[in-house]
Amino acid sequence: MAVRTISPQQAYELQQKGVPLIDVREAPEWAEGMAADALPVSKSNLESNPCSNLKDFRQEVMLICAGGKRSDACVEALAGQGYINLWSVSGGTQAWREAGLPMQDYAISDFDQRYARQMILPNVGREGQLKLANSRVLIVGAGGLGSPCAFYLAAAGIGHLTLIDDDIVALSNLQRQILHKNSTIGELKVTSAKSTLNALNPSICIEIHNDKISDKNIINYLSNIDLVIDGTDNFTSRYAISDACSELGVPWIYGAVYRFEGQVCVFDASKPDQRGLCYRCLFPESEEISGAPNCTEAGVLGVAPGLIGVMQATEALKYLLGIGDPLRGRLLNVDLLGMRFHETRLTADPECRTCGSF
Repeated sequence: MAVRTISPQQAYELQQKGVPLIDVREAPEWAEGMAADALPVSKSNLESNPCSNLKDFRQEVMLICAGGKRSDACVEALAGQGYINLWSVSGGTQAWREAGLPMQDYAISDFDQRYARQMILPNVGREGQLKLANSRVLIVGAGGLGSPCAFYLAAAGIGHLTLIDDDIVALSNLQRQILHKNSTIGELKVTSAKSTLNALNPSICIEIHNDKISDKNIINYLSNIDLVIDGTDNFTSRYAISDACSELGVPWIYGAVYRFEGQVCVFDASKPDQRGLCYRCLFPESEEISGAPNCTEAGVLGVAPGLIGVMQATEALKYLLGIGDPLRGRLLNVDLLGMRFHETRLTADPECRTCGSF
């Protein structure tokens, strides 16, 4: 279809008659100046959710970008959705400025600047970013898995992160635990982690607890928590997390590494169809399992927990935003030496002591 275009002068005259002008650039560009009285709505957000800014399919609206190409493409995309009275301003904001037409400053907030690249995603937007800002995530463990996971969740804008760990930073941790550094050796891991995360994103709340998770205290930490991340390295702690989350209906994301391998899975007892599936269904308690070696005993490639921790963070963001297909009931196995990924569908154990009665 032929895109209807309009000159900056014509657009200004129509704007004075009440026809809306929408600037479809991105937030950092708006901060460089925009056409007076233009409404800032990025191209991706307008295309993914036009009804938020366009009253009806016949409404007259003008779109402007930097030079005209994006507004042309946006007009074409929206026409495909049934919007028939749209114009693209030829030459964009540059031509508007050169024509001597009124400009306005756009005061971009720290929030909009920090998360600009994330908010332009069609499935996120400002609404999704605010969801993340209002989310509360508990990360059990500030070591190999907890470090990369916490780092990326803090960067992504999770509003409240709670970290629990009872260990101190050692030199041998620094090969993989990216929240810590030489200068924090000997410090509590949660203290070191909080310092790093606050430096990365001072706008979020970091709550820390120097404690060891067990079946006796885990319940105390789950109040008002939206999601739990497993950053532990032993079955006892994971059983405690699984049992408590199953009881309270709190979703949690399991992660584990062993030498050159890793696993990720989402257990979501908040969903009725997932209520009867838990960690004990995957790993029933046994003497063989209780004696399995951890990273200290078996060793681990430094990047392995980094990869698995980032996958856990990805699953967390998907879950909190309500997008994509989370790994609910699916165990993802990662073989780094072969760089192969294998998925296993999980089934509930009707005899499971934790979830068999659900």
